[in-house]
Amino acid sequence: MVNLIWLFMLLTGIVVSALSGNINQVTESALKAAELGIEVAIGLMGVMSLWLGIMRLAEKAGLIQSLAKLSSPVIRLLFPDLKKDSPAFGPIILNLCANILGLGNAATPFGLKAMQELQKENPYPDTASSAMITFLALNTSCITIIPATIIAVRMKAGSSNPTEIIGTTIFATACAMGTAITADFIFRKRSK
Repeated sequence: MVNLIWLFMLLTGIVVSALSGNINQVTESALKAAELGIEVAIGLMGVMSLWLGIMRLAEKAGLIQSLAKLSSPVIRLLFPDLKKDSPAFGPIILNLCANILGLGNAATPFGLKAMQELQKENPYPDTASSAMITFLALNTSCITIIPATIIAVRMKAGSSNPTEIIGTTIFATACAMGTAITADFIFRKRSK
C-alpha cells in the first residue's frame, strides 16, 4: 500500500512538472538527490564502522556480558516470561546498546537474532509472545543517548553545531520509551 502511495506522489509530481513546463527541474532534482544519497551513505559508513567495531570489541572483551548481568534485574522485570538463562538476553542487550548509541542499522542484526531466540521459546509459534511484543516495543522506542547516525548526517550536511540535538533526542526518546513500556505493561496485564 505504501508503495502505491509513493508511486502516486511521484507520478503526480512528474505530471504537474510536465504540465507547468518544469520537467527539467525534476530530472535535476532526482540526480542531485541520488548524488547526495551516495555521499551520505559513504559518510555514514565511517561512523557505522567505528561504532560497530567498538560494539564488537566490547562483546569480545566481555563487556556486553557484564552489562547483561548488570542490567538483568531490569531486563527480568521487562521480560518476566523468559527463562533465567535464556539465550535471547544477549541479543536483546546488544540491540538495546546499539539503539542507545543511535546506531539503528547496527541494531538490526541483533534484533533479528533476538527475535529468532524469542521465537524458539514461544509456545504458540503462530502468535507473537509477550516477550516478542515487549522487545518490539523497546526496539522501536529505545532511548538514544548518543544519536551517532543523526550527528553524522548533520555533520555531512554542514551543520554548525551537529551535536545540539543530543538533549532533545534524549528527552524525546525517553518519553517514547517510557510510553512504550507503560503501554506494554498495561496491555500485558489486561491480556492475562
